[in-house]
Amino acid sequence: MTLIKSISGIRGTIGGHTGDTLNPLDIVKFTTAYATFIRRSGHSKSNTIVVGRDARISGDMVRNVVCGTLMGVGYDVLDIGLATTPTTELAVRMSGAAGGIIITASHNPRQWNALKLLNNEGEFLTKADGNEVLAIAEKEDFEYAEVDQLGHYTQDNSFNQRHIQSVLDLKLVDLDAIRNAHFKVIADTINSVGGIILPELFKALGVEYTMLNGEPNGQFAHNPEPLEKNLGGIMGRVAEGGYDLGIVVDPDVDRLAFIQEDGKMYGEEYTLVTVADYVLDHTPGCTVSNLSSTRALRDVTEKHGCKYYAAAVGEVNVTTKMKEVGAVIGGEGNGGVIYPESHYGRDALVGIALFLSSLAQKGLKASELRKTFPAYQMAKNRIDLTPDTDVDAILVKVKDMYGSQKDVKVTDIDGVKLDFPDSWVHLRKSNTEPIIRVYSEAATAEEADALGKKLMQVVYDMQK
Repeated sequence: MTLIKSISGIRGTIGGHTGDTLNPLDIVKFTTAYATFIRRSGHSKSNTIVVGRDARISGDMVRNVVCGTLMGVGYDVLDIGLATTPTTELAVRMSGAAGGIIITASHNPRQWNALKLLNNEGEFLTKADGNEVLAIAEKEDFEYAEVDQLGHYTQDNSFNQRHIQSVLDLKLVDLDAIRNAHFKVIADTINSVGGIILPELFKALGVEYTMLNGEPNGQFAHNPEPLEKNLGGIMGRVAEGGYDLGIVVDPDVDRLAFIQEDGKMYGEEYTLVTVADYVLDHTPGCTVSNLSSTRALRDVTEKHGCKYYAAAVGEVNVTTKMKEVGAVIGGEGNGGVIYPESHYGRDALVGIALFLSSLAQKGLKASELRKTFPAYQMAKNRIDLTPDTDVDAILVKVKDMYGSQKDVKVTDIDGVKLDFPDSWVHLRKSNTEPIIRVYSEAATAEEADALGKKLMQVVYDMQK
């Protein structure tokens, strides 16, 4: 059983002992700490906090505890029901709320859930703000409302449609081109909230669709992370023929992956690359992705005569960098598209609409479009941690080992990234799981995996 406390929110497995898992008492503690922080920050005069959740089977329990706690602190709750992460983010802005809590463990398996915490802009808390919430929770410096000051509870299920309309209103979403292309797609929404909102998006875009794992019951039909090893079902369906595209989202619909018309993976790293190329065609500007994302975004950005910037892993780090440099598009290589014209958050709906716009305008099949971009292959490995693993010491040793080599650029703003002339490898401690993520990229999948495995062996040798 696991409870992970970070600036990304509070994430854990359901059940078990207090302090060790995401259980009702710990949910109360961290929800109260968040509400206390929002009130002390004074960033908003609103007395409302938005709550949305994905379709996990623990969602009802967690939502009831969260909503009751917020009311106990004195906040009014705007419950938007089963909703995607980007829908909840937009709901905070659209309603003028003081903040928001998204109840989702994103790509984690069914036994996990989490509280993702938003500020009054509908964006994830900064590192400093997240640390303040954790400090308040540690001190348990809480004060609850008197009976006449208890918060009120309101439900509003209109935000899915408002989210879709905001996507349709984006200038670069070419509705005519999409509708005239008569796309036929199949979508795997892994038994969560994508099964509710994506059909409505497809209807609005004039796209013929088939749903796979569309019932939002939280009983995930396969591992919910949208990686090739988990997507044999939809890849097989597309390979049978009859579809222009396969579309895959994670349980909270902020990650997006595509399947080509031939049943092969388009490559989740190339979701952002493709959307960025389309955006840069129309609105030149700089781009941002995290250190673990493909070099192809840098290449495409420079092809357009623009500047690329790298950020530490984590959505808030990417959005902070995007604001700093005025990026027109950014995101993460895990299929996360952040388009400031919509909002500063990963949004699969925005990604789908912009991707289809590009595909329709260029008149290409997905496989043909993919071939227009630089060809890199990425390997994603992991090192499971033991309680006595000193990750920081290990990463320092790796940095020292390679730092003196002339053909290696070492970046240590987030773990250690080693950039070689034709490849790179990035080692970092995960914010969401007790592991070291080892991402590597090279010209071929075999070369990328070999590079990652080489660094993994270095780490194993250090632990002996």
